[in-house]
Amino acid sequence: MEFRERKRWLFFGLPFTFTVYTVKEETITVDKGFINKEENDCYMYKVQDVTLKTSLWERIFGLGTVVCYTGDTTDKELLLEHVKNARAIKDFILEMSEKERRKRRTMNTLDIGAEADNDIDAD
Repeated sequence: MEFRERKRWLFFGLPFTFTVYTVKEETITVDKGFINKEENDCYMYKVQDVTLKTSLWERIFGLGTVVCYTGDTTDKELLLEHVKNARAIKDFILEMSEKERRKRRTMNTLDIGAEADNDIDAD
């Protein structure tokens, strides 16, 4: 399965921008620009969490913004702004990221700031 959406203007949800988001089972690709093109990829297994944000105007025009929190070095927060089918895209990313992590046998760990206590008394 694959989602291919354009970033849209918030006004009436018209797709008059040069940003295209492609969400596949293994990667998320963001293509930006007309004269100076930029293509950014993020592997699905690097996605740690996903948020769906919808403002009042986005809800009126049937749009949403999907925020992917990643372990990628170039984009810690990958934004898929003002896209249609935002909830379906968010759910797809959550499902595929978990599937890809299991397939690659990767594990996400968090640094909670706990340090080892070296002054433990040995009784």
